[in-house]
Amino acid sequence: MKISTRKLASAAVAGAAYAALTLLLAPISFGLVQFRVSEALCILPAFAPCTAWGLWAGCAIANLAGGYGLPDIVFGSLATLGAALCMARIAKGRRQPLSLGRAMAVCLMPVAWNGPIVGAVIAYSTGAFWTALPLNMVQIAAEEALVMYAVGLPLLKLLPKSTAFEEAVEKLNMACDKRAGIHCGCLPFVLRPPCMGGLFYLCCPDAAELCRSCR
Repeated sequence: MKISTRKLASAAVAGAAYAALTLLLAPISFGLVQFRVSEALCILPAFAPCTAWGLWAGCAIANLAGGYGLPDIVFGSLATLGAALCMARIAKGRRQPLSLGRAMAVCLMPVAWNGPIVGAVIAYSTGAFWTALPLNMVQIAAEEALVMYAVGLPLLKLLPKSTAFEEAVEKLNMACDKRAGIHCGCLPFVLRPPCMGGLFYLCCPDAAELCRSCR
C-alpha cells in the first residue's frame, strides 16, 4: 500500500476547512433550524475524491464541539461521508464543468443522506422519535438543499473554470502507477491493481477502463 502525502494533506485541509467554517458559523450550523454553509464544501470530492475522508473527519470534529452528542458525531459524520463518496462516484473525477443535470445530481447527495440521517438524530434527541421524525427529516433536507443549490452548485460550476484550481486538482489526482497507466483520485492511498499482483481500487469506477492490462 502506497500512501500519497499530497492526498492526505488535501484531505486534512478539507476537513479543517469544514470544521472551522462550521464552528465559525455555529449559530446557524447547529440545531433544528440549521444552514450549515460548510456543507457546500462537499462538492470537493467531485474533483478530488480523497477529500471525502477529510470532510468526514471535519464533520465529526465539528459535531463533537456543538452537535447532538455521540449519535450526531457518529451518524452525522457518516452521512457526510456517504454523500461525499456518492458525489465522487457521480462526478467520476471529471474536472471539466459538469453538465447541469449531473451537477444537480451531485448536489442532491447531501440532501438525500442528511435529511433522513440527521433528521433521525435530531428526532431521537427530542424523546419523541416517531412523532418528530417526519418533520425533522423534511426540514433538514430542505435546509441542506438550500445550501447545496444556492452555494454548492455555483461553486461546482465555477471552480473548474479557474486555471489554478484545475492545475491543483490535476496534480492531486495524478497519483498513479505509470506502468499500469492508472490515474486514481479515489482514496488518500493507492492500491496496486490486479495486473501488478495487488487489490484493485475500491471506489474508482473508471480504473478498470484506464488499466488496459486488467481487461
